[in-house]
Amino acid sequence: MDLIDRLAEDPAHAGLFFDVDGVLAPIVALPQDARVPDETAAELHRLNERYALVACISGRSGDDARRIVGVPELVYVGNHGLELDDEATAWGGRLQEFLDETGWPATENKRLTAALHYRGAEDEEAARSTLEQVKLRAEAQGFVARFGRKVLEVLPPLDVHKGTAVRHLLGERNLRRALYAGDDTTDLDGFRALEGLDLSVRIAVVSKEGPAELQEAADLTLAGPEEVPGVLRRL
Repeated sequence: MDLIDRLAEDPAHAGLFFDVDGVLAPIVALPQDARVPDETAAELHRLNERYALVACISGRSGDDARRIVGVPELVYVGNHGLELDDEATAWGGRLQEFLDETGWPATENKRLTAALHYRGAEDEEAARSTLEQVKLRAEAQGFVARFGRKVLEVLPPLDVHKGTAVRHLLGERNLRRALYAGDDTTDLDGFRALEGLDLSVRIAVVSKEGPAELQEAADLTLAGPEEVPGVLRRL
């Protein structure tokens, strides 16, 4: 019996955690156009009735993640877990000032964090080079700045991430069995949050843009979001 089957044996004592973009929803050119396919949404609705917890842990705002997934009854934590941290609000004003100064045309402003995209830029290499300088300026002002899949993310310097959100939700419900599915560097924190549980399943949705470390740390790899519904049906 593999890990998926073992987890599905006792859903009342297990939690399921999913990144949104690149896992539940295919990556698209414009972030606002992302949508979770109907087949995936239907499975998430079914799983929410079986499992103790089904949560989406996203870099987007929680409200935006809820809109894209289209299954409102799930638990949503946005901004890489910062929505669960009171200190993050104090950095919001400073972030807005930094974004105004930067003026990057493809900025996804999530109030507590920001994503500066360069996917689809006329010259992606040149755009990445410019954002390297933006990264240095952000770090000089005390922010954390890190590259993901064709994006530079700017965050407050707090020890808060997807992993802290996962641990918070597991602890709240006293759950010792969990699955986490992700596709990017920030999801490594989600993987680590499952360490020490009675049963854990780490799923990497791989792509040429994703980090090799995620695939190496995974118990199961998928070739893209189109393979996610097949796993959900097994749960």
